[in-house]
Amino acid sequence: MIKIYHNPKCSKSRQGLALLEEKKVDFEVIKYLETCFTEESLKEILAHLGIKPIELIRKNEAIWKTDFKHKTLTDQELITLMVAHPKLIERPIVVNKNQAVIARPTENILSIL
Repeated sequence: MIKIYHNPKCSKSRQGLALLEEKKVDFEVIKYLETCFTEESLKEILAHLGIKPIELIRKNEAIWKTDFKHKTLTDQELITLMVAHPKLIERPIVVNKNQAVIARPTENILSIL
């Protein structure tokens, strides 16, 4: 089943949800700020995305700019950081089996349906 890691306050996340509804596919909504990632689940999503942890960080978030921007962090440290501060994770993330996309732009979702 398709999963969308969703933040209801994010317009891009709401657009991704609307696209999935429009396409009439079965999907599960995971409000990741409430149901936090584990390190293992985040590593799995990164593998499906085919990206490094730094590429999943929202670099305009205040906590990133003030506390972490000027630090050199390992991939593992970045994963630990995102688990502790899920607001730092780019959104929405849509996963379909072993494929995933960051739905920015929203149309990226179409590539894995």
